[in-house]
Amino acid sequence: MGTVVELEAPKPNIDDDVSPVEQVRLTVTNEDDPTLPVWTFRMWFLGLLSCALLSFLNQFFSYRTEPLIITQITVQVATLPIGHFMARILPTTKFRIPGLGSTEVSLNPGPFNIKEHVLITIFANAGSAFGSGSAYAVGIVSIIKKFYFRKITFLASWLLIITTQVLGYGWAGLLRKYVVEPAHMWWPSTLVQVSLFRALHEKEEKGDQRISRAKFFLIALVCSFTWYAFPGYLFTTLTSISWVCWIFSKSVTAQQIGSGMRGLGVGAITLDWSVVASFLFSPLICPFFAIANVFAGYAMIVYIVIPIAYWGLDSYDAQKFPIFSSHLFTAEGQRYDIPAIVNDKFQLDIAKYNEQGRIHLSIFFALTYGFGFATIASTLTHVGLFYGREIMDRYRASYQGKDDIHTRLMRKYKDIPSWWFYLLLAVTLAVSLALCIFLNDQVQMPWWGLLFASAIAFTFTLPISIITATTNQTPGLNIITEYIMGIILPGHPIANVCFKTYGYMSMAQAVSFLNDFKLGHYMKIPPRSMFLVQFIGTVLAGTVNLVVAEWLLDSIKTICVDDPNSDSPWTCPGDRVFFDASVIWGLAGPKRIFGSQGNYSAMNWFFLGGLIGPVIVWLLHKAFPKQTWIRLINLPVLLGATAYMPPATALNYNSWIVVGTIFNFFVFRYRKQWWQRYNYVLSAALDAGVAFMAVVIYLSVGVENTTLTWWGTNGEHCDLAGCPTAKGIVVDGCPVF
Repeated sequence: MGTVVELEAPKPNIDDDVSPVEQVRLTVTNEDDPTLPVWTFRMWFLGLLSCALLSFLNQFFSYRTEPLIITQITVQVATLPIGHFMARILPTTKFRIPGLGSTEVSLNPGPFNIKEHVLITIFANAGSAFGSGSAYAVGIVSIIKKFYFRKITFLASWLLIITTQVLGYGWAGLLRKYVVEPAHMWWPSTLVQVSLFRALHEKEEKGDQRISRAKFFLIALVCSFTWYAFPGYLFTTLTSISWVCWIFSKSVTAQQIGSGMRGLGVGAITLDWSVVASFLFSPLICPFFAIANVFAGYAMIVYIVIPIAYWGLDSYDAQKFPIFSSHLFTAEGQRYDIPAIVNDKFQLDIAKYNEQGRIHLSIFFALTYGFGFATIASTLTHVGLFYGREIMDRYRASYQGKDDIHTRLMRKYKDIPSWWFYLLLAVTLAVSLALCIFLNDQVQMPWWGLLFASAIAFTFTLPISIITATTNQTPGLNIITEYIMGIILPGHPIANVCFKTYGYMSMAQAVSFLNDFKLGHYMKIPPRSMFLVQFIGTVLAGTVNLVVAEWLLDSIKTICVDDPNSDSPWTCPGDRVFFDASVIWGLAGPKRIFGSQGNYSAMNWFFLGGLIGPVIVWLLHKAFPKQTWIRLINLPVLLGATAYMPPATALNYNSWIVVGTIFNFFVFRYRKQWWQRYNYVLSAALDAGVAFMAVVIYLSVGVENTTLTWWGTNGEHCDLAGCPTAKGIVVDGCPVF
C-alpha cells in the first residue's frame, strides 16, 4: 500500500506564462538556467555512491525483523553539505579527455547546484527501488533458497532482477508525451520533492542565530547512531516494550492483546526508530491527513473487526490458530510443512497435500486478503466516481491545451529519441524470453506467461499513470496478477511469483519512472540525463541488491528461520509473506484456498463489497452536498490501511501514527518554523544513524555471532501471544485449554 493522499481538484488558469494547476504555481518556479552544469564529477561520484550505498543498506535491512527502508530523502539532505564541501576543495583546473575533441572539462565547474542535486537524488531513488527498499525480484531468490531449499544460479537471479526492474521503462518512455509533458498531468507527490529542494537551496540569511540544517543533521545523526546500539544489540527489549505481557505472564488472551509484535499491541511502545519507520516509511514525511486516514482504517480493522472475528464469532475456527501470524497451518493448528508437499519437479505433490489436508490461515492473514480484494475494487469505483470527470477533462486538456511554461522551458534541451526506448524494450523482452526458455527449470514461467504478464503491465500503465498523475492514488496489480496465474497454472509456485513480478513490477516501475521524469520536468533537468541516471541507477541497484542478498543468505545460518525462541534479528518478515503468497496462489492455487476446494471462498465477496462501497458514499455525497465530510470518506484508504500487515505489526502502526501525529500535527501547527526548517532533516538523520549503526553492529559482532544473553535481550517477553485459544489444540510451548 502506498500512501494515498486526498487532494482538492486543481483550478485551471488561462495565463500562458503560469501553470494551469494552482498547486504547481505555488510550488514550482517558472525560471530556468540552462547553463548550470549537470554532468559533473560531483554528480557522478555522489550519485553512484548514494545509489550503491542505499542498495546495500536497504537489502541488508530487508532481511531483518524491522526492515527499515532508507529513502531518497536521506540522500537528498545528506549530500547537500557534501556537495558544497566538494565544490570548495576540488581543483578547478580544466583539462581535455581523449575522444571528446576540444571540449574542456573540470572536476569543479563551479558552485554545487540544484540540478546536480536532483540527479544525485534520482540515483538514490533507484537505489531504494523507488521507495520499495530493494528490487522486488530479490524476494524470489530468497524464497527459493531459504524457504523451498532449492537452488537458483547467480546468472538466472541477475537476469530476473534486472529485466523485471527495467522492462517497463521501454514503454514508459514512449508515454511521456501523454503523462509528463501535459500541464494537467501534475503528479502531486513530486511537489513535496520540489518544495524540499527549494528549501534546501535557499541561502542562509546573514545574522540568523538558528543552528544550520547541516549542523542539525550531524548532531541528530550522531545521536541516532549512538542510541541504536541499545535497541539494536545491548538492550533489544527496547524494540517492543509490551508491558501488558509482563503483568499477565501466564495469560494467552492478555498477551494476544498486549503483544506489539504478535498481537494487537495495546499499550506496547518502542524506543527503536527502525520500528517506527519500517514498512510505512518515516512518519515525519507523511502529511497528517494521510496519517489520519490510515489510523481510521487501521483502528477499525485491528480493534473492531479482528476481535469480533476472533473472540466473538470464531470465524474459520480462528481460535485454533494465533490471532496474528503470517504462517500457514493445518486443521489441528500445527505449522504446515510446505517443503513436504513440493515434488522433485518443484510442483505440488497432490498425494502429500491430501495427507496434510487443506491450508488454513490466521484470521488476521485471511482478512488481510479479503480487505486487499476490497481495496482493489473500491479504488476503481472511487476513482471513477469522484475523479472520473476530472481525469477525462485533464486528459482532453492535455491534447487540446497549449504547452505550459514548464514544457516550453524544457524544449531548450535535447529530447530522448524514441528508438532508445524501442531498443531498450526489445532487448529487455528478448533477454526475458531467453531466461524463460533456456533457464526454465529455475524460473518455471513459460514464454507465453512472460508475454501475457507484459501485456497486462503495458495495458494498465497508461490508465494507472493518469490516475496517479491526477489523484495521487496508485492501484496495484499484485493480487490480480497472482490470482490470474494461479487459476491458469496452479501447482507452480515460482512461475506464479515470476508472473506477478513481471506483470506487477513492470507497471509499478514504469509509473515510478514517469513520476521521476515529472520531477525532472519541474526542476528543468535535461531529459537524456534523467533517463541515463535512472537506467544506470536501476541496473547498479539491482546488482548490489543481489550481491548483498547472496552474501547474507550464504553467511548467516539462522537467516529467515522464524523461531519464536530465538532472538535473531534476521527473520525475513517480508520474504515470509512473499513465500506464503507463492504457496497460496502458486503451489496450492486459489481454487484450493479461495475457491470450491478451500476454506475461504467467502472472501471473494469482498470484491463486490469494494465495488459497491464507494457507490454508496458517492450517492450520499450527491444526496447531501452540504455535508462536506461525506466526500472525505476514502474507502480505498480505509480498507487498504492494513495492507502492510503482516509482515508489519500493530507496534509498527501504533508508533508510526503517534510519532507522525506529534510532528505533522502538533509541531506543524504550533512550531511551524521549526518544522519547516528541520523536520525533513531530522527524518533523514534518524534513518541514516540507525542504518550505519546496524551495519557496524553486524560487521563487529554479528559476523562472529557474538551475542549478549540477559533479560533485556530475550525479545518482548510475550511467548504466549502466538498460542491458540481453542480447546484441545496442542502446540509446543503453549497451554492446552
